[in-house]
Amino acid sequence: MHGVREELLDMQAASIGLPLEKVWVSEASNEEYENNMELVLIGFKNEGVTHVIFGDIFLEDLREYREQKLSAVGLTGVFPLWKQDTRKLVSRFITQGFKTLTCCISTKWLDESFVGQEINQDFISRLPAGVDPCGENGEFHSFCYDGPLFKQSIEFEKGDKVFRKMNSPDSENKSGFWFIDLLPANK
Repeated sequence: MHGVREELLDMQAASIGLPLEKVWVSEASNEEYENNMELVLIGFKNEGVTHVIFGDIFLEDLREYREQKLSAVGLTGVFPLWKQDTRKLVSRFITQGFKTLTCCISTKWLDESFVGQEINQDFISRLPAGVDPCGENGEFHSFCYDGPLFKQSIEFEKGDKVFRKMNSPDSENKSGFWFIDLLPANK
């Protein structure tokens, strides 16, 4: 959903120092996603993992879904940000020195001008009423490229903006998503 190139994801994980397990989905169906995730989670459980951490903040149905899927394989979900004030969270994130930008925005909430923008106090102040400052309702997705956890900043360039219309039986539906193509910087 974020539309971030795999190479940037690899660079991000390496800079933070976290191992990265990729789960591939070729058909883009929820059934395939769930089956593939279950296999990976069972593998982690067999290695001694007991808990899985999520950054969800307040979407009850998403939390229930995650807990149900984890329970089916004998794992427990941990939600350290649950029910926290999203304005305070994003402010703390910015103040602590994390650098991030929007890589995808939903036209249901925001216009094209918000894609590829740095998430800073100015960005937060320009959000329309009803838009969560952490994008918790799917208003936007982001790519974090620097901050206190990073050994080095992820160098990238902004490429083209791309619009993808939402699949809808309503042919008049003009909603969709704007993505910015983030390209690994040539050094």
